[in-house]
Amino acid sequence: MEQVDFIVVGAGIAGMSAAARLVGHGSVVVCEMEGAPGVHSSGRSAAFAHFDMDAPVVRALTAASMPFFEEPAAHIHPALFIALEGQEAALDRVEANYREWSATVERLSVAEARTLVPVLREGEGGIIGAVLDRTGRKLDAHAMLEGHRKSLSAAGGRLATGAAVSSLRHEGGRWLVETAQGAWSARVVINAAGAWVDEVATMAGVAPIGISPLRRTVITFDAPEGLDVSAWPFTKTVGPGFYIEPEGRARLLACPMDENPTEPCDAQPEEEDVALAAWRVEEATTLQIRRLASKWAGLRSFVPDRRPVAGFHPDAPGFFWLAGQGGFGLQTSPAMALAVEAVATGSEWPEELRVVGVDEASLSPERFASSM
Repeated sequence: MEQVDFIVVGAGIAGMSAAARLVGHGSVVVCEMEGAPGVHSSGRSAAFAHFDMDAPVVRALTAASMPFFEEPAAHIHPALFIALEGQEAALDRVEANYREWSATVERLSVAEARTLVPVLREGEGGIIGAVLDRTGRKLDAHAMLEGHRKSLSAAGGRLATGAAVSSLRHEGGRWLVETAQGAWSARVVINAAGAWVDEVATMAGVAPIGISPLRRTVITFDAPEGLDVSAWPFTKTVGPGFYIEPEGRARLLACPMDENPTEPCDAQPEEEDVALAAWRVEEATTLQIRRLASKWAGLRSFVPDRRPVAGFHPDAPGFFWLAGQGGFGLQTSPAMALAVEAVATGSEWPEELRVVGVDEASLSPERFASSM
């Protein structure tokens, strides 16, 4: 059995970004059950970085991550947050949250919002106001994952695909991991298995953290003939509703922002959720969705307080939780990887996190100690 310093279980954006940091401190193996990184959540994300998140720590982690987003993994693209009837307070909240981290956010009238997205309805059932961020970031999940894979490989680390963990146990101060692709022992195991983190923990004899996988649906469809939508902003309702964003010149992506509880699985779209996505878009815009170009579903996994988790289990030496990054894993991954690097290696807490007010305790699984 090969000995390494760190074993990372899961090759989504959480696991891969952490591995790319940890490989600077020792030998790293990433075990991924699928044939490629980012299959279930990271690769099915709308992949946009913004500050419309309820948890202050998530907004702070996003702010700390922004300087790390560079071409080709990210490019500047505006984000428009629209309010439907009854969502005035939510629009005020989004504007206030944005102003904490961005000096360029703008409050727009309905007419101004419609100059950016002309299909938005006004009047009954339409929008009543908007907030614009001209410096949003459109992320490329594949490019981000591939960048981390290359960094890991260049430093001597290994990504083992098709390597579902079949056994995980603690013996002699080390974690022993067995997979179909090999077996390793390490002093630290990073549980970054997404929707499967509790299953991995149970296998290891560690109390679960209470992860809740939620299915989310996405559809794509052609824009009206002759209409170039490539410059349209990422457009999202500030409350229940939908978001849309351009996929090239003539195609749009839409999501009804559904969250349906499910078991950890290869999520597939349900027809009623596909219909909900189309209905919500058609209700608030003049778009008519006659035919879908594609549809899919992904998993968003949260712990009970819907904040991310990064830290050692209080009663399992060397067992490190990296979990609960829900729908914000891509946009917070650089900052989360810094946190993992610091805690897992006993290094100094990073300045990038200190200046935005994120400390180790705010991410630690010890906040769930009473339920473990």
